[in-house]
Order: sequence, then C-alpha cells, then structure tokens
Amino acid sequence: MAVTSILRRFKSPTITSVLSVAISNSNSSFSTQCFVRRTATLSVPKESPPVPKKIPFVVSTHGITRQDPNYWMRNANDTDFTDFLERENSYAQAFMSDTENLRRDLFSEMKNRIPSEIFTPPERWGQWLYWQYIPKGKEYPLLCRRLDKVEKNWFTGLFNGGHAEEEEVVLDWNQIAEQYGYVHVGVCRVSPDHNYLAYTVDPEGSERFILQIKDLRSGCLVPRLEVGGVVSLAWTLDGITLFYTVTDDNQRPHRVVVTNVESDGRDDTVVFVEKDSSFCVDITTTKDGKFVYIVNADKPLAGLQRTCERVPGVQCFLEHHNGFFYILTNAPTNAISEWSGEGYYLTRCLVEEIEASVWQTVFYPDDDVVIQDMDMFNDYLVLFLNKNGLPMLCSMDMPMKANTKHMEDLNPWYFPVPADTCSVAPGSNHNFQSSMYRVVLSSPVIPDTIVDYDVSKRSFSIVQQKEGRVIDNSDSSMPRYSADHSIDNSGQCNDRTSEGKGWQLDSQMPKWEDLSDAYVCERQEVSSHDGVDVPLTILYSREVWKKNESPGILIAYGAYGEALDKSWCTNRLSMLDRGWVIAFADVRGGAGGDFSWHKSGTRSLKHNSIQDYIYSANYLIEKGFVHRHHLAAIGYSAGSILPAAAMNMHPSLFRAAILKVPFVDVLNTLSDPNLPLTLLDHEEFGNPKIETDFRSILSYSPYDNIRSDVCYPSMLVTTSFHDSRVGVWEGAKWVAKIRECTCHDCSRAVILRTNMSGGHFGEGGRYAQCEETAFDYAFLIKVMGHNNSSRIMS
Repeated sequence: MAVTSILRRFKSPTITSVLSVAISNSNSSFSTQCFVRRTATLSVPKESPPVPKKIPFVVSTHGITRQDPNYWMRNANDTDFTDFLERENSYAQAFMSDTENLRRDLFSEMKNRIPSEIFTPPERWGQWLYWQYIPKGKEYPLLCRRLDKVEKNWFTGLFNGGHAEEEEVVLDWNQIAEQYGYVHVGVCRVSPDHNYLAYTVDPEGSERFILQIKDLRSGCLVPRLEVGGVVSLAWTLDGITLFYTVTDDNQRPHRVVVTNVESDGRDDTVVFVEKDSSFCVDITTTKDGKFVYIVNADKPLAGLQRTCERVPGVQCFLEHHNGFFYILTNAPTNAISEWSGEGYYLTRCLVEEIEASVWQTVFYPDDDVVIQDMDMFNDYLVLFLNKNGLPMLCSMDMPMKANTKHMEDLNPWYFPVPADTCSVAPGSNHNFQSSMYRVVLSSPVIPDTIVDYDVSKRSFSIVQQKEGRVIDNSDSSMPRYSADHSIDNSGQCNDRTSEGKGWQLDSQMPKWEDLSDAYVCERQEVSSHDGVDVPLTILYSREVWKKNESPGILIAYGAYGEALDKSWCTNRLSMLDRGWVIAFADVRGGAGGDFSWHKSGTRSLKHNSIQDYIYSANYLIEKGFVHRHHLAAIGYSAGSILPAAAMNMHPSLFRAAILKVPFVDVLNTLSDPNLPLTLLDHEEFGNPKIETDFRSILSYSPYDNIRSDVCYPSMLVTTSFHDSRVGVWEGAKWVAKIRECTCHDCSRAVILRTNMSGGHFGEGGRYAQCEETAFDYAFLIKVMGHNNSSRIMS
C-alpha cells in the first residue's frame, strides 16, 4: 500500500558498473586542477570549517562491515552536536558574507513581484462564500467567508472598499505564528453546517499536529483535552461528530477516533486500530457527505464496514452517488478481457452490496490514458487523466450505467487547457450540487490561472490569473469560453483537448496569458542509460540565454510516484533574467505517463532514477543549453538522493549543488526501525534486512559512497533541527564526511545551514521564502563566478 503523502520524505548494477557507464557517456569533465585553483577569485573564510568529534562505531550486516564515526550525531540532544550545528551556521554566514548586497537585491526583486495584498476568488459552499486573503505586510493568509445573501455580483460586494462588511475571519495563520513563533497548519475542515472549524497545528516543526476546534459562531476555540499526533479529519452530517486519525510513536497514522466536538474530549472513542506496522490508516468523507470511509454518516457510532479484502498493491477509492458506491480501483479482474494494465478503472456496487465478491465494471481507460483521480458531484463525475504524459481532465454525466466498457461511449467533455500546462490542480470544490468545477492551471511560463469549468454548459471562464488579480465574471453578460462557440480563424489559441483537436477562441474573448514571449519552455526527451526516454523541461530567457555559455540548474525528485513541481514561480525570474537555465527532469520513481514509471525507480531499480538524472545533466551540456562547467544540481528531501549519488559517481559533472533537508544517509536510516517512516519507506527503497535490498541500497546510498581525495562541487546543505521526516543529522553527517574524505581545499566551499527552530517545510511565510531563495541563488551565483551578472529584466 502506498505511503500517504503526509508521511513521505518531500523531499541492481554494482557501484563500479554504474560509475563506468556514467563516466563513459559524459564529456563534461573538469580539468584535474582542484576547485580552489579553478576558481581563484572565490572568496572563502580565513578560518577553517568546523570539525566535529569522532566516536568509533562499527556495524556489520550481511557480512559487510562499515565504520561510521559520525553515527553519534543521531542524538540531536547531544550538546556537542548542537554546538557543531551552530559553528556550521557561523561558517556558512562567513562564507556568504560577501553576498549581502546580492542577497538584498535578489530579495528586493522577489518581494516586489508579490502584490502587497493577495486574494483568491471566493468558492461557494452552500450559502457561504469562502476565500483566502493575505493582508498587506503579512506573511501568512487568512481564511475568510461571508454569507452570500445577494448572489448577484459577489465581486462588487467582496471588494467594496477593500473588504466586505459581513466578512468573517475563519482562521488567521498570522495569529498562530505569533503564538508559537512558527506556523504549520496541517488540515482544515469546516463542519457541514458551517458552525465549526476543525484544524491541526504543528507548533514547533516536528509535525506532531495538535487538534484544535473553533466555534465559528462565537469565534472561540472549544476547550478540550489536547490531542497530539492528529493527521486527518472527517465530519459527519450532524455537524458535531468528528473522526480523526492519530499516529503511533513512529508517526504512522494507526488509530481512528470519534469525538463529539461539544464535549471536552474525555469520552473520545477509538473505533479502529491498524496493527500492521507496514500500513497507514486515513479517514475521509464521500463528496456528498453521506459516508465516512466507510461509516454511515447518519449513524457514526454504528461501526466500520469493510470494503474488500486487503491485497498487496491493490487500492480502492470510493465515492457515493444515489445509492451506489463508485470505486476507482486497480484490482486485477477477469471481467474485462481486454484489461491488462496496472492502472485504475471504474467499478460500482449498491451500498448494501459493498462486500460482494464481484463489483460491476463501469468502464476502463484506453491504452494511452491513465486515470489518476476522480471527483464526484450530483450531476457529473470529473476524472483526472494522463494522456501520453500530459495532464487532462474530463467530465461525464451522472448517473451512469455499468458495463459501458469504453470511456468514449459516455460522451466525456474534455476540459480545454493550455498546451504548455504542466500542473493541473483542483480547487476545494466542496459544493456537491454545483455545476461549476474549479481548477488551478500552471506551468513554468503560465502564471497560476484559476478557471471555472461549467460542466452543464460545457464552457469555462478564467476567474483569476497572475498574483492576486481577480476577474469579475459575476455579470452574466460577460463572455465565457465555450467549446461549442463558433469562431473565425483570427482568434486562435494554443490549447489541447483529449484527442489533440485544435480548439480556438473568439478574438473578442480573453486568451490564456503566458510569458512565452519572454521565456522559452521546451519539453525534450532524453535517452537514458537503458534507452528509456526521460522527459526534460527546459526554461530560459529568450533575450539573455546564450548557447554553450549560460549557467544552469537541474531539478528532480524521483520518489513515491510524486509529480515534480513545475508550476509557476516568480522567484525563478531572478535567475532567468540573469541568463540562467532551469531544467526539470521527470526521472523514474516519480510520476509518469503510467504507474510503471514509479515502480521502475524503486527498490533495486533506484539506479534508474539516478542514471536518468545523470543523463539529463549530460544532455543539457551536450546540447549547449548550459556551459559544460556551469551546471548546478538541486535536490529536496528524498530527491536529494539523485544529485548526491550523481556527485559520488561523477564528481566533476556539477559545479555546485544545493541539498535541502537531504535524505542522504539512506542505508543507516532504513536500517533503524525506531525512526519515523522507516518501516513505511521499505516499500519505496527496500528493507536492509533483506540482503538483496541491502546491497542495492549500499550501492547508491550517498553517505556510504563518498569518494576519497576527489574534488567535489561546492555545496549548500540545509537542514532543520525539528525535522521528523529527515533527521537533522543526515545533512550534518554528509557535510562532515565530505570535509573528511574529499579534497581539503574544495570542501571549504561546502557549507551547512541549519534552521534551529523549524521543521521539514521551513518557515513557510511568503517573505521568509523569498529570503531563503535569495540565499540559495546568491550561493549559486557566487560559486559559479557569476557575481557580475546583472538582472536584465524586471
């Protein structure tokens, strides 16, 4: 069973054979001179980097003995360890002291691109309109609402004088930050009657979330016993009964608890316990609110009902509609003779027949289409699809009959989306009766675009594009995009639909806004070590990019089947406008055209992810997108395995690297069952207790494969002291061993920066994020020797 996203680190050939392949296929080697001589102008602190204490530690597994004198760092409470981190922070500050003006310029550019106030367009739920708002000068948003007494022209009412007279602040993240000095809100759930808000707060960054319940009528928190380790929430129809899940000591959600929110919490009842440590438990409601998976929401204390027998690798996602459960599943079936894939197809059954051995098949997708998710409404069903590697959405009328077999027989409407879209994310879409479906579209050159698709009319309208600008579409006389609208050829738009048909707009209508005139976004295919084509998205400025001369950044993730975030980000403009190239490699292990893309980068196949990353780097160099000596690598969390392993295999491939909360001590972490996530991560990376898995992990585990007396790239490594997903010691051990083993001079340009008060996701505020990104970019500009590069465009 896949690990739930709340728990992920988001972040087999022998090592010798991998090295030979990597080196033989690369022409990007530096000279044999060490880093300091190559970059004589690089300023480094006069004082030497910190040296931690060493305590002998030996471990033998499957006949292989390893020594790890940094193992003691796992005790984060050791005062010698915290002292080491503080000294590393001081060294990092000294190393970056000559970049203060550059950081100030970068921060100013990023901050100036953010509107002083940001609104999201309201979403209707019942009689209420909900939206988020970031006030001027504030870091974090407010969740707001108002009763929609006059449905016509909400826009005028909402922004009359800047604020609606009847606006209510449901939750203010800024107040939470003031209370705790840190803010991370996990889950927010408004009760069906809109009287209560249940939400979870992480007060220190350790991701041990505390349950809070707010009475929205009084604006006060409900006094209750404190409950920690809460992950997911689900309301029942009565508006006072709440289900929640609680974690065990390893942060695995394992218990389902039910509470009456009008009580003090002393009578909370455990209704389910997942005893198998290799599984998590989640809780959620069907879209119509009538079931909590699976409890009758009218009778919440009647007990849980099993959907089907547990089978390894088989998943079922349920929605309810008019007495039927519609089930998206990948269960093997003989009912569809043509079905041979591992992906999802749609089935259904009557509510009272949920435990029947055979469900009715509704349809299965075509060979080139993968169903990824569904969303149910009273009159229609929305499917999230991937067709030939591209995201798509379609709707189908409800109710629908069983045994339709093919999707196309149900006359689906494929939502028009821009051709360059890399990200398609749903809005909250709480209203089960709505005919409008909200989606956020984005790409590296398309600012986040909020679109309402009217399923009943098969038309759509853009309600917001660019940061915080809301478009008033409340007037029914305003034009709307329509798939059936007759037009002339003067108003063409670069869009795609399900069959790749051209889709055009009236020249009088607004079009998708993008920045493709200023920036190029190319999608290339890179042939990896085994001939598999890896998608590579390349972004650069039309005006200042120079073939074979520009510096570049390569980003990838490649784990848990997660899609790499390629959505719009204004902070990137500061690098693009300085001539940098930013590339995104969709390596195996992440999300792909079908589910096999994830599997082909897991366990013993993890080398595929690493090789995909190396070959993508070489492609950027060989095709002239970046200068052969000016390529940087960035890895986040579990994605840090890729650049760290690549540096071990080919130290001269990258000039610089940034590893953020890096999962690099892979073998040691996966060998310790007492650490959070370890047992759950065995499915993704392997179990070191199994010898074949052990040897596979050992062959690439970054910390275990650092090469001696070799020049490594300059590195910025960031960690967080309260990180529960990736221990703070992982980045610290990596830096300590790099300094000990590799070229002494080069390692002076390796710095460790630890957030002593935060968790895995950092601070999170909009200006704090700009400040952190400015530090990262200033580091890259400095070590690349591009200090004199100036911003070309605003």
